[in-house]
Amino acid sequence: MNAKNLSERLKKVASFVEENTVLADIGSDHAYLPCYLVLSGKIQRAIAGEVVQGPFDSAKRQVSQEGLANHIDVRFGDGIAVIREEDNVQTITIAGMGGPLIASILEAGKDKLAKVDCLIVQPNIHAKAIREWAIQEKWMIVEETILEEHDKIYEILVLKQGSMNLSEKELLLGPILMEEKSDIFIQKWSNELAEWERILEQLEKTVSTNEILLKKEELVHKISLVKESL
Repeated sequence: MNAKNLSERLKKVASFVEENTVLADIGSDHAYLPCYLVLSGKIQRAIAGEVVQGPFDSAKRQVSQEGLANHIDVRFGDGIAVIREEDNVQTITIAGMGGPLIASILEAGKDKLAKVDCLIVQPNIHAKAIREWAIQEKWMIVEETILEEHDKIYEILVLKQGSMNLSEKELLLGPILMEEKSDIFIQKWSNELAEWERILEQLEKTVSTNEILLKKEELVHKISLVKESL
């Protein structure tokens, strides 16, 4: 993968970015995503934020090698703290982290989101945490997709400002993904079901404590929710 040839996962993230938006890519790693978007002419200006020194240095090198220093500002900082008011950022992308971490980054930086139009997030796991945060902070899901790459399954959520209500099932599975019920969606949740049933079978063989009983109840409930949706 490089700035001209993204992974399928990042290409899909890029496809949701609106033309000529001002982008902030948080946790930008090598800054491949903003470089790709500028090189393709889809956007003109971006910020690449990175909190880890190695990836920050890689992003600086990448932007310099592509000759994009006038278009992409690489900044060292924690999450959304890299964004300044004068940047007039309209779109934020956060890809390749766990859902709870993405939700915590959004929560920590929520004071800077008032003028942001769109959040595009790609959690590696536990997308539910982002949906819970979105309801609480009045963001609504306008797009969702699911894809497989290198034997891993990823979800991508596109959020705009606005209120929404989700059922327990929709929180777990994704309202749009549930509706579309793609082959990859069915594969993901069939795999989860098999794993939960395996764990439940193991727990049935252990000595019952309050903690074990609660875990079993939780698993039985989740298994029921998913079975109803497949």
